[in-house]
Amino acid sequence: MNDVQLVESWAQLSPVILPFLVRCGAAVMCGGVIGFERELKGKPAGFRTNILICLGSAMYMCVGLLLVSLGGERGIDPTRIAAQVVTGIGFIGAGCILQAGGRVTGLTSAATIWVVAGIGLVAGAGFPMLAFLSSWIVVVTLAVLGKVERRFLDPGRSDDRSHEAAGD
Repeated sequence: MNDVQLVESWAQLSPVILPFLVRCGAAVMCGGVIGFERELKGKPAGFRTNILICLGSAMYMCVGLLLVSLGGERGIDPTRIAAQVVTGIGFIGAGCILQAGGRVTGLTSAATIWVVAGIGLVAGAGFPMLAFLSSWIVVVTLAVLGKVERRFLDPGRSDDRSHEAAGD
């Protein structure tokens, strides 16, 4: 235990700080864009929530990759970290889903939380441009396809999508 370093040295930190900041910064921007769209619609998982989920996922992925690159213990696998993020975020997303009077609401919010965590993992893995592209696809899906659903789908349908279009 005495050989465990308590604080990283500048020699360790200097080569990783810029990639870490770029990856986490990309996650913050991606989560912010999606969160802004959700905030404009008055959804419970809005601006700050989406930023924090995306940033947290990116940080977990960065830590996994740092441990591997620093030659830590054998058997470190950053994909296991990603898998745990997916599992954990599913628990948070489940809290958004409500059922009342035969109506289910919150599925889109739960799905948004889940996909924002995925975008954070992409950014944290070192692919900020793919994270930005993914964020754009999500915003288009939320903003444009919601309007398409309201216009072309029968509002009286009994499946989740009609409830999502009306309430989420």
